Amino acid sequence: MRLWGNIGAIVLLVIGAVWTLQGANVIGGSFMTGQSQWLYIGLVCILVALFALWRLNSRS
Repeated sequence: MRLWGNIGAIVLLVIGAVWTLQGANVIGGSFMTGQSQWLYIGLVCILVALFALWRLNSRS
């Protein structure tokens, strides 16, 4: 369970990073490029992923 949770959180972290960079107009070539809502959606995904990683790995 913990392994799959970590894998899912890391995937969400990577997706959030890509969406954030596309929303910030750093990565081009998509309908999301330069759209600020994708910047915010990506940041929320990153925060959720970091919280999930912390919770999954802080237990003994």
